Amino acid sequence: MLAKLSKALHRNAKGWLVFILFLLDMFFNILVMPMAQALMKFDGGGPGPLDLRFFTPPARMFEIIGQYGEYNRIFYRNFELTGDILYPIVYTLFFSLLISWLFQRGFAPASNMQKWNVLPFGIFVFDLLENLGIVTLLSVYPSTPVIVAVLTTLITMVKWVFAGGSILLILMGLVMAAKNRFRKQA
Repeated sequence: MLAKLSKALHRNAKGWLVFILFLLDMFFNILVMPMAQALMKFDGGGPGPLDLRFFTPPARMFEIIGQYGEYNRIFYRNFELTGDILYPIVYTLFFSLLISWLFQRGFAPASNMQKWNVLPFGIFVFDLLENLGIVTLLSVYPSTPVIVAVLTTLITMVKWVFAGGSILLILMGLVMAAKNRFRKQA
């Protein structure tokens, strides 16, 4: 299944599509996500979204959820079920197609490196699982299911590891593609 996905990504790794996905990613990063955070009304500041933290112990997670207040818990839950489902689709496709495009120019077509273009789908899977955990915690508050909080924290950490790995692949692809003057390898 991953081999088929990798090949499909390579077939669709067109410069214009990567650029459109880049613009969509920037739209989310510059406009949508900051606007969503601004709409979370905090009195005198606030802890911000849980999914931007690498590690949050369960006790701290419940404390933060309590600090949100009812409006922010509802808003955050609804955003996790809408905007934070669309955004992972955009960045996953952007990262995967960018890695495919760069690796086509940085490595031989038969290189095993070509298969690493599927790594960003790990971010996608764990981001959705993280959203599920956060939505559950926000929905059952004031209940404090420790196991859900622990699992959500672990899932968040794995998500960030996949994100870091994807960034490293992009940087490696940039270096190798630049070395080959961004010419597609035959």
